[in-house]
Amino acid sequence: MIFVENLIDILKKNKINFFTGVPDSILTNLSKKLESYPIKKHVIAANEGSAVSIGIGHYLSSKEIPCIYLQNSGLSNAINPLISIASKEVYSIPLFLMIGWRGSPKISDEPQHKAKGKITTKLLKLLKIKFCILRNEKDLVKLAKIIRESRKNKNIVACLIEKGILKTKGEIKKKVSNKFISRADFIEKFINLIPLKSKIISTTGYTSRELMELRKTLNNKNGKDFYMVGGMGHSLSVALGYALNNAKKQIFCLDGDGSILMHLGPIRTVGFIKNKNFKHIILNNNSHESVGGQITNAAGIDFKKLSISVGYKNYFKVNGKKNIKTILKKFIKVKGPSLLEVRIRNSSLNNLTRPKNLIKIKEKFMVN
Repeated sequence: MIFVENLIDILKKNKINFFTGVPDSILTNLSKKLESYPIKKHVIAANEGSAVSIGIGHYLSSKEIPCIYLQNSGLSNAINPLISIASKEVYSIPLFLMIGWRGSPKISDEPQHKAKGKITTKLLKLLKIKFCILRNEKDLVKLAKIIRESRKNKNIVACLIEKGILKTKGEIKKKVSNKFISRADFIEKFINLIPLKSKIISTTGYTSRELMELRKTLNNKNGKDFYMVGGMGHSLSVALGYALNNAKKQIFCLDGDGSILMHLGPIRTVGFIKNKNFKHIILNNNSHESVGGQITNAAGIDFKKLSISVGYKNYFKVNGKKNIKTILKKFIKVKGPSLLEVRIRNSSLNNLTRPKNLIKIKEKFMVN
C-alpha cells in the first residue's frame, strides 16, 4: 500500500509539479487529489498520445519533467510521440510516466487486460524506458532514483502501479445531479424501440456492461450487440466498418463522451461516407465515470453544430426525462447518418458483471 499523498510529495521533492493524462481506475485516488489543481498544473487529456505531447510541450517551456499518467492499455496510444519525439535518439526529452498496470500477472483480471498486462514490461523494455514497480512505501526510494536519472540523462522513465496499491488519507465525495436520465433507463427504452434485426456496437465501460445486464434482466432480443470491452475511442470506427457491408440493417453505435473525444476524427469519416443506416448515440455525462468520474470537458461542446458541420444529416437531443420515446422513435425512423446526444447523470446499476466468453459474443453478433 502507498498513500497517494506521499507519492505526490516525492514527486514534488523531485521538482515534478505538472500532471497530465487519461484517468484510470487504478489511479483514481491520484486523480481525486489532482482535481483541485489549477489548469496550469493539471490537464486531463483526450488520449494518451495527446498527454505525452502536452508533457513534451511543458518540458520545452519550463525545463521541468512532467508526470504523465495513464493505464497500460493506453500505452499503445502514447507510443508514437514517445518514440518519434521524446526518445533519446530524437529530441531526448525527459518524461515520467505513471502507469496503472491492469492485467498484472500477479492479479486476476479481465481477458482484455490480461493480454496487455503480460506484455507491458516487455513493451517498456522495447521502448528503452527504465521503470520501477511501486507496491509499498519503500519503493518510493526507487522512484526518486529513476526520476533523478531521467533529469540527468534526459530520458523517459516510468513506474507501474497495480490494482489496490494507491490509497488516500481522506475520501472526497462528489454530488450527483438527478437532473438527467440514468444510462440504464435510457438503454432500456432504446432497446425496447429498435428494430428486431438491428446491430449495436457499444463502447467500453459501464455502457457495454449495462446493455448486457439489461438484455438478461428484460430478456430483450431486439437487435444483437458487440461489446467493446477494450479499445476505448474506437467504437465509432468499428460500427462504421460494419455498416459499410450491411446497408439493410440499422446500425447503432452506443458511444460515450470520453470515448468520442479520445479519437474525434472518425466522426468526420462517418459524415463523409453518409451511410443511411448509421445511427450514432453519445451518452454524455461529461465524465470518465467508470474510472472515477473525472471530467471530460464534453459539456461545453455544441454537438449539433459539430455533427452537422462534419456531414451528419440529423441531430437529436435528450436533455431530461421528458419526450424520450418520441425523440427515440424519430431518431430511429429518419435516414442517417444521425446523431443523438443523451445527457445522462453519473449513476450505474449495482453489481454489474462483465462480458465473458468473448468469442461466443462475437460469433452470435455475426449471425445474420
